[in-house]
Amino acid sequence: MTTDPLVSTEWLAAHLGDPRVKIVDASFKMPGVLPPPIEDYRAAHIPGAVFFDVDAVSDHAVDLPHMFPSQEQFAQDVGALGISSDDTVVLYDNGGWMASARAWWMFLSFGHAEVRILDGGLKKWRAEGRPVDAGQVTPTPGKFTATFDPSYVRNQAQIIANLDTKAEQLVDARAASRFEGSVPEPRPGLRSGHIPGSRSLPYNELVDAGTGTMKSLDSLRSSFETSGLHLDKPIVTTCGSGVSAAVLTLALYRLGVRGSALYDGSWSEWGLQGGPPVATGPA
Repeated sequence: MTTDPLVSTEWLAAHLGDPRVKIVDASFKMPGVLPPPIEDYRAAHIPGAVFFDVDAVSDHAVDLPHMFPSQEQFAQDVGALGISSDDTVVLYDNGGWMASARAWWMFLSFGHAEVRILDGGLKKWRAEGRPVDAGQVTPTPGKFTATFDPSYVRNQAQIIANLDTKAEQLVDARAASRFEGSVPEPRPGLRSGHIPGSRSLPYNELVDAGTGTMKSLDSLRSSFETSGLHLDKPIVTTCGSGVSAAVLTLALYRLGVRGSALYDGSWSEWGLQGGPPVATGPA
């Protein structure tokens, strides 16, 4: 395996029968968008793929969407998907470049380095006429050990402290209109705007709309620099609920940036009524 977190459709096609390569559909949609991703998975998935439900593999003790679970729960849930600690995990989604990156960052956060993302996802796979299966795969449980590294995520208290220290740069993956606060948030009851001092870089700007593949390294670097980010200084990614922020994290990783973190609660936490300060308008 290369150090690039992406693998091509050609690579995955050549490894479909490899028992040590576990394929995982990590598709995600906003609440209320139908059909739900599990139904899309059952209708068509890459042969052998299991479904990773970002809402299920989460901390159910908090009233926030899909927050990181404990390392014990992550190990149990991932093992139930038939994944063991010595497997290479290849994640994909339906082409939206959202939850596959979130799941990838979770695997890294829990100590599993052999995890990759299919460049272009199911969209590119199907466009090339490659095989898909219907139904649901029932795997033999694996033996997975998880060790959580808290440096991969930030909580609200850390982001509040950063308002004063400005030790870490914040970059927001939501659409510019949501960042600026000119439209209501899709999750009811949240305030509109952004974390003071953060920069805007909508995640879709890093993806080729036609193929669903990630843009070139030069293009990724230019996008971050145009947004006012310095790649040699600490960066924390954020978004609506900690999913699309991971696309920015993935891009940073591809650019060789290490030590970046993801604000897990993101706007679903920060935007709650009576919460911390909110800024509006462009960065």
